[in-house]
Amino acid sequence: MSTHSNHPYHLVDQSPWPLTGAIGAMVTVSGLIKWFHQFTPSLLYLGLLITTLTMVQWWRDITREGTYQGLHTYIVTIGLRWGMILFIVSEIFFFLSFFWAFFHSSLAPAVELGTVWPPAGISPFNPLQIPLLNTAILLASGVTVTWAHHSLMESNHSQALQGLFFTVILGVYFTILQAYEYMEAPFSIADSVYGSSFFMATGFHGFHVLIGTTFLAVCLMRHFKEHFSMEHHFGFEAAAWYWHFVDVVWLFLYISIYWWGS
Repeated sequence: MSTHSNHPYHLVDQSPWPLTGAIGAMVTVSGLIKWFHQFTPSLLYLGLLITTLTMVQWWRDITREGTYQGLHTYIVTIGLRWGMILFIVSEIFFFLSFFWAFFHSSLAPAVELGTVWPPAGISPFNPLQIPLLNTAILLASGVTVTWAHHSLMESNHSQALQGLFFTVILGVYFTILQAYEYMEAPFSIADSVYGSSFFMATGFHGFHVLIGTTFLAVCLMRHFKEHFSMEHHFGFEAAAWYWHFVDVVWLFLYISIYWWGS
């Protein structure tokens, strides 16, 4: 039977990864519930292991399909672009809920908070110290990932590699500084709505930085193996879009929560 395709679309082969991914998600959520109630994280670790192995092998297959098998045609790439755009839009609304909660609480502080913001007894971070340094780091990383993107479009392999490398290093540096900031925090997530909104918003942003850094590190490895070309590099382009989204969210976090909110 001929394997020749008379259409530009990608009809995926049968794969076990959607099933194992669903099992991993179910075990992870069950493990979280067990951890919250019985304080034993073993089931959670199992769920995270299943989910991580599924992601690695599923994305390995997608990389193979797009890089070696030529299944990501122009039409397929358009669909992938729209998928990434809609995913980032969903992430925007995800963070919008945190900003909504923060401004709802801060613009009209309740009497239980002392009718002041930050609430009475809470010492906020100095926005001109680690938060400002982290802002500079993310802005610099936005420059380096753009440098890498333009170098890739000009088929300059070495400069694209350098730009990606520096972006990953800056992402790791940002995460280290935020972890240090959390360890030195003068308040916790249990300290009124201020602590809750602060750690939820900045914590989820930090989680997105970890995801973006991993995304770019994989792109760095793929670029080193020459998976990308001038015309065919959507994997890197999606990572760059995601990283710019993370940068913009941090700017809003810095201005509203660190600077105005303090």
